[in-house]
Amino acid sequence: MAEEVSLILEDAADGMKKAISHLEQELIKIRAGKANPQMLDGISVDYYGSATPISQVANIAAIDARTITVQPWEKNMLQPIERAIINSNIGINPQNDGVIIRMFLPPMTEERRKELVKRCNAEGEQAKVAVRSIRRDAIEQIKKLQKEGLSEDAGKDAENEAQGITDRNIALVEKLLAAKEKEIMSV
Repeated sequence: MAEEVSLILEDAADGMKKAISHLEQELIKIRAGKANPQMLDGISVDYYGSATPISQVANIAAIDARTITVQPWEKNMLQPIERAIINSNIGINPQNDGVIIRMFLPPMTEERRKELVKRCNAEGEQAKVAVRSIRRDAIEQIKKLQKEGLSEDAGKDAENEAQGITDRNIALVEKLLAAKEKEIMSV
């Protein structure tokens, strides 16, 4: 039984880690005033009939603090890449000169910064919900084991450990959000 409990707690910790890493990926995509090639991660383009990430069909670079360039390896990919960027709703208009796509990030206004902080907080809330959902599932599994013969004390200890793992991950979410908010709000 103890082995099953440790497996449940391990699975819960792994699931929570995945939720945290998903949050980190989402926060990277939210720009903080500086050009970052990772802002285009997650945007796919139609490449000969299959959805392919832009990074696999073009060279993406931040040439200065407010400019990102996308240079396709095949010239015929300029239009599809430009369309994919426009349709992705990242708030940047690409400019195509026939060879390369340039994206100029507009300066951040106070209002835009607050909007981005709200978006970060929404992503953080989703991560917290995911972490709590994983905790709930783990506790349900532990209670099921208690019905199958796990001692009440061992069940309570396991539930407390699941809560401890949850608390640590929620604190990590808060820390990530605070760091991103500081990054966004600094002028």
